[in-house]
Amino acid sequence: MRGSSHLAIGLITGVAIAGLVPGIPFSLPGIALAGFSSLAPDLDHPDSRLSKRLGFSQNYVRWAFAAGALALGAYAYLRLVPGAEQRLYYTAALAFGLIGVGMQGGSARRLALLFTGLGTVVAGLYTEQLWLSLLGTFVALAPFTSHRSWTHTIWATALWTYIGYLADQHLGWHGVALFAGSGYLSHIVADTLTKAGVRWFLPISEFSFKIPLISTGSATGNMLEIAICAGYAMLVLGLVVGHMGF
Repeated sequence: MRGSSHLAIGLITGVAIAGLVPGIPFSLPGIALAGFSSLAPDLDHPDSRLSKRLGFSQNYVRWAFAAGALALGAYAYLRLVPGAEQRLYYTAALAFGLIGVGMQGGSARRLALLFTGLGTVVAGLYTEQLWLSLLGTFVALAPFTSHRSWTHTIWATALWTYIGYLADQHLGWHGVALFAGSGYLSHIVADTLTKAGVRWFLPISEFSFKIPLISTGSATGNMLEIAICAGYAMLVLGLVVGHMGF
């Protein structure tokens, strides 16, 4: 299913949580969190909507390798005498430069997400917020997994919900776990409606759960996604309006 459809379903799910669950206040940030969470499983794909947003500064990865090459070359030239050690540094500088030049598209975005995630881990450790470090770990590792593998499992959904629970405990923002977990789960359920399906219980089971209605990217599939989003929105709107007593 396309990222735009996942986002729409996640936001609608957030509205359902905000409008129907007792004790959860109607919260625009909560609805936005559900939408964000609905895109998180596709961090395992470098061209997904969220990967592109979080890896927006992927060019800094190339510049980092270029800076590393210049630093190694300068050090070898200024501080080392001609010989085997200097040649080794020059070779390392050349390797860094070639890697930076050759890095394109998905590979650069994966490294950008890795560095972004690691930075978030360090921020979490520095501020003593475990949820932030776990979030950074997820962002750092997800891009290096196969698409629709471990990020599309019930275990990843539980982990994402637990991160929300820890954030709730630390920030005092009631309902974070529910908004985060339901948004994430909405992605898994939506992908179950595609012909590829989802292996919910990896690595315990390789069985792919699917209701093969949608062929992602096809004209028919796109129309079905729009219909599903519209139908889901009308259902939630009707339930929320009824719950509020209008």
